[in-house]
Amino acid sequence: MSDAPSYAILGRGRWAGVIRDVLAGMGRRCAFLEDTRRKSGESDVAYKVRLGAKMTESRAEIAWICTLPGPHILLITEAALAAGLHAIAEKPWPYSLSEARPCLNLARANRRQVGVHFEYCLLDGVESWRKEFAGGAGLRFGGHFRVPGADRLGMSAIDNLGCHLFAVREYAVPEAKVAEIVCDYEAANERKVWLEREGREAASVSFRENKEPIIQRYIVQFESALEGTPFPFDLEFAARVADSLSRWKRSRA
Repeated sequence: MSDAPSYAILGRGRWAGVIRDVLAGMGRRCAFLEDTRRKSGESDVAYKVRLGAKMTESRAEIAWICTLPGPHILLITEAALAAGLHAIAEKPWPYSLSEARPCLNLARANRRQVGVHFEYCLLDGVESWRKEFAGGAGLRFGGHFRVPGADRLGMSAIDNLGCHLFAVREYAVPEAKVAEIVCDYEAANERKVWLEREGREAASVSFRENKEPIIQRYIVQFESALEGTPFPFDLEFAARVADSLSRWKRSRA
């Protein structure tokens, strides 16, 4: 883009700081929005109006939502779109397409883009799968996402970490059948996805010590989408990821 867009960051936690540093390192103007938590007794409408006013005052073009997960994410996204901003939400995005329909309709009506930040899809190895395995028919997909840290979100590991694995599958090999999925907190650090053919490993990608600029790649893709370039990580993609994860969980119940 000729002029880089500016960002308003919602949230003040560790991850919001990471995103701020990445954006600043890319030369993007970015600022934290203050007082964005929902107030006690505040209605949905009042909350969206108040947030929308803050976003308008920020003069930002993109809202990056880095708050804790919850139903407020949809409200914040709608507020951003109504205020004329594009929006990026962090994973997990647990909403079905019907639940996200108001956001999707608002985005289309206002000609705005909404993305969900599944950065591990942009690993070099995952990108190569899209070309090499052409959808993944006849393959089995597996993944381990185990981290040494404790749960910080009050969310199960399969919902918090597993959504990354299912996003990789949906992006690179959506026709591959799901094999083994393991997600854990307070475990030996293991971050790996793989493909099997006829009982043998056909390919694998480890991202335990990833140093690839995958967040930067996501930002470049999102900003290019504002100029009309196709963008794969939209709300419809996120809904497919949520649906495939939900179906897998039901099959294990």
